[in-house]
Amino acid sequence: MLKLFKIEGMSIFVLVWLGQIVSLLGSSLSNFALDVWVYQQTGSITQLSFLILFTTLPIVIISPFAGVLVDRWNRRWIMILSDSGAALSTLTIAFVLVSRQINIRHHIYLVYLATAISSSFSAFQWPAYKAATTLLVPKKHLGRASGLTQLAQAVGQLLSPILGGVLLEVIHLSGIMIVDFSSFLFSLTTLLVVRFPHPKATESRETNKTSLLSQAIYSFHYLTARSGLLALLFFLASSNFLLGILQVLAYPLILSLASPAQLGMIMFIGGVGILLGSLLMSTWGSGRQSYINILFCFMLLDGFSMLVAGLYPSILLFAVAAFLFFLGLPFINSSAQVIFQKKVAPEVQGRVFSVNSAICSSSLPLAYLVAGPLADRVFEPLLIVNGPLAGTIGQFIGTGPGRGIGLMFIFLGILTMLMTIVAYQYAPLRLVEDELPDAYH
Repeated sequence: MLKLFKIEGMSIFVLVWLGQIVSLLGSSLSNFALDVWVYQQTGSITQLSFLILFTTLPIVIISPFAGVLVDRWNRRWIMILSDSGAALSTLTIAFVLVSRQINIRHHIYLVYLATAISSSFSAFQWPAYKAATTLLVPKKHLGRASGLTQLAQAVGQLLSPILGGVLLEVIHLSGIMIVDFSSFLFSLTTLLVVRFPHPKATESRETNKTSLLSQAIYSFHYLTARSGLLALLFFLASSNFLLGILQVLAYPLILSLASPAQLGMIMFIGGVGILLGSLLMSTWGSGRQSYINILFCFMLLDGFSMLVAGLYPSILLFAVAAFLFFLGLPFINSSAQVIFQKKVAPEVQGRVFSVNSAICSSSLPLAYLVAGPLADRVFEPLLIVNGPLAGTIGQFIGTGPGRGIGLMFIFLGILTMLMTIVAYQYAPLRLVEDELPDAYH
């Protein structure tokens, strides 16, 4: 960390990153606690799905327009205002819980509304953060910076299930919301004491007098003119759809063969994997690596991990698969981020990154909607005892509760690997780093 402070241009980024890692930990704690609380209060998986949808949909809808404003306005102030808005949303939830003036079970929509508002501010926060990173960090260190960003998310993934479960018992959901609010204040402090450089004005930047819709459409045209970047975006969106199904089904599959305590341990092991991957990427992610090849290789590893997780009802096997799966995520996410940061002009990165976020996120609601019916009505009945596939596939992967979901994991893994192999055959994507000139020097 001290070495990064000594690298010219990195000291401001590291200070901002320290604020973001605290903020992300607070948000991860509150998100985990809120998910558990909503399920405990309502006893409804549908209500939990609604909470996920209210978190995702604002990003899909708002991101294209948020990106235009990120390119027009000061990116540091956008991050400051976004943190402030998210903090107020969190404080509102805490106030409602503490006041106890309403029956939350009958007014759960208030939690959904506050969550949607907080998510709306995130639609501004992350494009501004990613675009500002390009201005703060030398090009050869973008991989390290991206690895540090993944490390911040890994800390939340690793600690939030453990701390969240304990804190729910000790200080309850309202107390966790106050902790989250305090983390936002820390992040705001780091942003207030630094200054960001401004991107150089160019002809495309001077178009900021045109409408928000025109500028949002422009960002999509920017990508269509660069077929390698467009292919990468749709490849990520497609993999996001498969990951969305995986996200819904992971807990039910684990709980079909493990206790809640063992579920927490498996999540912890996955957190160790993502932490290790982030550390490796943050120390190794500089120089002239082929980031697209790194992305493809670890996408294959993640597909293989999905397949392994569904093969046999074993806690140990699932723990190993979870470790390998999460180990690969920082390499995939960081490599994609670095490619976009290098190939997209800094003055339009806000709107392009926002369109990326909207398109990638748009596949998640569909994944959430189809995962449950596919598991409950199609795959699980196939592998019940004496089910249609019990005498064939069931002889290899087992039968009973959770085995249909295991078969879905196998299919998801195979589809991920096949999709990666097919994507590699598309030359503009495979050669995106060589054929498309860097827009960032």
